[in-house]
Amino acid sequence: MNSGFTDVLLLLALAVVLVWGFRRVRLPAILAYLAAGLIAGPYITGWIADPNEYHFVAELGVVLLLFSLGLEFSLPKMIAMRKLVFGLGAGQVVICTILFALLAVLLLDDWAAAFVVGGIVALSSTAVVIKQLAESGQLTTKKGQVTVSVLLFQDLAVVPMLIIIPLLAATNDISIWESLGLALLKGAGVVILLMAIGKWVLPHIFKEIARLRTDELFVLATLLVALVAGGLTHLFGLSMALGAFLAGMMLGESKYKHQLEADIRPFRDILMGLFFITVGMQLNLDVFLRNMHWVILAMLVIGVVKFFIIRGLAGLMGERREDSWAAGLMLFQMGEFGFVLVSLALTYQLLPPDFASLLVGIGVFGMALTPVIIQRNNAIVKKLLNWRGKKAEDLPKEAIPTPEKPSRVLILGFGRVGQTVSRFLRAEDIDYLAIDHDPRRVQEAQAGGANVFFGDAGRRDILKAVYADKAALIIISFAEDDRAIAVLKSVRSLNERAEIIVRSRDDMKLSVMMDEGATQVVPDTLEASLMLVSQVLRRSAIPIRRILSQLDKARREHYGDMHGFYPGETTDMDPEKIDRLTFLHAVALPEQAFAVGKKPRELELDDIKVKIKSVRRNDEELTEIDDDFTFAEDDVVLLAGSPRAVEEGESYLLNG
Repeated sequence: MNSGFTDVLLLLALAVVLVWGFRRVRLPAILAYLAAGLIAGPYITGWIADPNEYHFVAELGVVLLLFSLGLEFSLPKMIAMRKLVFGLGAGQVVICTILFALLAVLLLDDWAAAFVVGGIVALSSTAVVIKQLAESGQLTTKKGQVTVSVLLFQDLAVVPMLIIIPLLAATNDISIWESLGLALLKGAGVVILLMAIGKWVLPHIFKEIARLRTDELFVLATLLVALVAGGLTHLFGLSMALGAFLAGMMLGESKYKHQLEADIRPFRDILMGLFFITVGMQLNLDVFLRNMHWVILAMLVIGVVKFFIIRGLAGLMGERREDSWAAGLMLFQMGEFGFVLVSLALTYQLLPPDFASLLVGIGVFGMALTPVIIQRNNAIVKKLLNWRGKKAEDLPKEAIPTPEKPSRVLILGFGRVGQTVSRFLRAEDIDYLAIDHDPRRVQEAQAGGANVFFGDAGRRDILKAVYADKAALIIISFAEDDRAIAVLKSVRSLNERAEIIVRSRDDMKLSVMMDEGATQVVPDTLEASLMLVSQVLRRSAIPIRRILSQLDKARREHYGDMHGFYPGETTDMDPEKIDRLTFLHAVALPEQAFAVGKKPRELELDDIKVKIKSVRRNDEELTEIDDDFTFAEDDVVLLAGSPRAVEEGESYLLNG
């Protein structure tokens, strides 16, 4: 068997085992890839003697990562949050880069390398922090918004770093400022060229591809666009990742954005995994172990410096002490883009390999601690405030991924059917709790005020955490019958008394579900959703006449209240039918938002074909939005409409 094939096979097997193990203990997959690279690299087993053999494929992972970042880049959100993004975010990046560069120059005696180190450690982990904020329900809180603002600017700061690092390595006679000016001119030319292609060429190409309804062709076209854009900037002497980012920004404004994200994600994740594996291969274990104490000390110093800088800047901008402390605490670590810049600096020989190993070690430790810090940040901040003699009574209750008491109804699975059930329960003031394993869906639903938590309903520990063993009525609403049966077995093993209503796509496995302990099995489709609601309301002691009235009203209004759902990562984003879907999306209004201080009639949202379902203000949900209602700062507006309409509505609410 070919040795190269054997190496790749062993590497994949090792990555699968480590990712599984790390995710079981709730650690980021990035750390698993780094560990796989460390084990397979030249410093432990020596399976892969030369990590550079995989450099090209790993670089493709970085290209796709920046392409995805460009797709998700929201200019309207950045403009609306400009005070925090360009005030707090820019201040943090600039001050941290300067301070850490001054410290690094004492160690490296090289200003170019010191500047690179400063830029690397100034960045935090967007992927890990936002994922943990979403899972813990803190993303739409004020401290979450402050944290996201800093991360937005940090992501933007990666782009100039991709330009500057190759310039710092240049050995010609041209000064750095002349090189930077030349690079900016080249960059401006590439931006103009790509924007022109994106405006007049790509929409027609993707329209034709979408009309053919060939998934393979759409995926190939997406990859081709990302790589051609990267190749174009490389041709101009700039980073391939920069071109991919610009291409993502360009396509992020198109109606194909959601499909592009869905298509590119598997390739991006696999190739990014390989990239982080190659970074792990470059970690010299001997150097790392000999300097373990310095690595831990450096991580603490970096965390403390970031902590106080963010706290100080946020305080100067008028943010609450609690939010300032919490944001500084959550952004203490080095991020995944730091690994990207470390790899780029090594490619251009700007950093000594031993020093790069120490930076990777600092990043690994920080990212491993991040989930714990974010989950416990309120308790830590409260202790800090008490230690400083400040009152912490007004500190908001800590958002944790489990409830404090049993709910009247437990919904397992918060897809379209689960969300429909929850709306009827809320209309009748029936206490419910839902859990779902899709982090994006949980994030969107929590932002809209839904009582939903992140978790895998098939795990007994998660079920116990949401009091499934004490619930009287449990709804299992998964679309996959096999998964519903597995969850049903777990639930029934914990609770023999509960009434369990199970959603099924058809009646093929009805008898199996009944044998496993289901009280009622209900078929799929919207009518099935109404049947499920009728069973829930009847078992919640609601009068039958009111139930029939509710169902009759829903039918008479053509299921109007049932239209609209929070999209998740598994939502079908086919461009041909996506505009026929109705999405729900929560928009938080910062201080500078266009809608703040205005009334609904002044906004004329009907022209955009988007509706306001509700407004959440100070944890109170307002559903009656009349012409006299006035939007205020920190309102969370729940919009309903097609994906494009919702995006336009968000942009209009934020920027006009």
